[in-house]
Amino acid sequence: MTKKLAMHKTLEVHKILTLKTLCVTKGTAMLGLVEDEKLKKILEEDVQTSTKAIDELQKF
Repeated sequence: MTKKLAMHKTLEVHKILTLKTLCVTKGTAMLGLVEDEKLKKILEEDVQTSTKAIDELQKF
């Protein structure tokens, strides 16, 4: 039996997916420009976290 989300929940998931996709795109682009190692590590962690969130959200 498949369960469907209500329309407002589907839109919320879509908004979060859009935000996380933007985070991955911007974070990946910034990695090439950043020279500070601490900032680079933060960006890499953010890209990893956002990628995992996208994977989880796409299951809906």
